Amino acid sequence: MLRIRGTIGDWPVDLTLELDEGDWAQLGAQLQATKPAASQATAAPLTQDDAIWQIAKDMLRKAGQMSGPELLDQLEGLTGSTAAGKRLLVRLRHSAEVKVHSGADAPLYSWG
Repeated sequence: MLRIRGTIGDWPVDLTLELDEGDWAQLGAQLQATKPAASQATAAPLTQDDAIWQIAKDMLRKAGQMSGPELLDQLEGLTGSTAAGKRLLVRLRHSAEVKVHSGADAPLYSWG
């Protein structure tokens, strides 16, 4: 379990994430892959916004594809706020890793 507390702008955030063993292993692998070499300067730690951004990307990547309303609902649950969820949705829309297609009723967001 991972607990994230702080604020996003003026909005308080108290978020608890439950990760299974596979999620922890994947997170550990990501941290090892991005670990700077001993000769390089240490990078700044992830901010809360960076952590939530990574979680949002992982959510879509694992799902493969989600409709806009379904994705927004998930992002609102992640952030605890409609406004913050919408900001993440816009950020995903403009990410090079995300493709947005026109669906019958709503846009479809897909990873890759």
